[in-house]
Amino acid sequence: MTDAPASERSRGGRAVSVRVPATSANLGPGFDTLGLALSVYDELIVTTLDSDRVEVHVTGEGAASVPRDGSHLVVRAMAHAFAAVGRPMPGVRLEATNVIPHGRGMGSSGAAVVSGLLAAKGLLEGEVDLGAEVLLRLATELEGHPDNVAPALFGGLTIAWMNDGAPQHKQLIVHRGVSPLILVPGFQMSTSVARGLSPLQVSREDAVFNLSRSALLIAALMQSPELLFAATEDKLHQSYRAQAMPETDKLVRALRAEGYAAVVSGAGPSVLVLADGPGRRVEAAELAAAVADTPWEALMLAVDVRGGTVREHAGGTA
Repeated sequence: MTDAPASERSRGGRAVSVRVPATSANLGPGFDTLGLALSVYDELIVTTLDSDRVEVHVTGEGAASVPRDGSHLVVRAMAHAFAAVGRPMPGVRLEATNVIPHGRGMGSSGAAVVSGLLAAKGLLEGEVDLGAEVLLRLATELEGHPDNVAPALFGGLTIAWMNDGAPQHKQLIVHRGVSPLILVPGFQMSTSVARGLSPLQVSREDAVFNLSRSALLIAALMQSPELLFAATEDKLHQSYRAQAMPETDKLVRALRAEGYAAVVSGAGPSVLVLADGPGRRVEAAELAAAVADTPWEALMLAVDVRGGTVREHAGGTA
């Protein structure tokens, strides 16, 4: 740590490293409520500059298409955090290594938002404390829903809800027998388009069905993985979105026909399989490869339990 005054620590060469996991939201019946952090990570280094300029360097996913100025989502999230605590945003150099697939239902935008907020938290350390509640509130303001940003921030399985306009969350520990598999296609899906296909009203029977399955899913993920197939049934959103993702719908149906707990990951088009053991996960991946008409990348992942992290970067002067 330098001897510079706290008000100056966020300028001129202070550097932090951030690591944020991918997420899968909904998990079938838990629409806009449940989310799971997964062991795929975006990483970035943010260094403050003496000038007010913004430099953005990106490698990996989205490198050819994401903005290279202040409109980059990570930079926007940083600016949102600085503004929220009444501090001027310093000039920054952002060096991002993106691994989370974009537009595939794995929380890439939520991860970018959380990355920017955690970078701001690190740069403001010693001057302003951005606690967990503040970070979740700021992330929800930017993302619109807390179901992806909560697991990205805190890790594990999260339940997210709104209370008098303020986002809340509960982090839960997933049974060690749960083995997530993400099947990632080569095509993308717009979250806004997917959300627009869901009805504004549903029947009482469908609502009660999803309430029962959501409650069961918590028990299955925490204590009884053998119940995952029944627990991942859904009547609120997946069937309505199927028309926009026929390949995804076909794969989900094929996997479920063989007893695998397959669901649309987030808004899609990736497919999440919550297997009840490593062997079943391998079998699911083999079945997917056999029945799919187009290539799907199989990612055999772990549940991330740490969530997003920020630390002083060894290359910085702070």
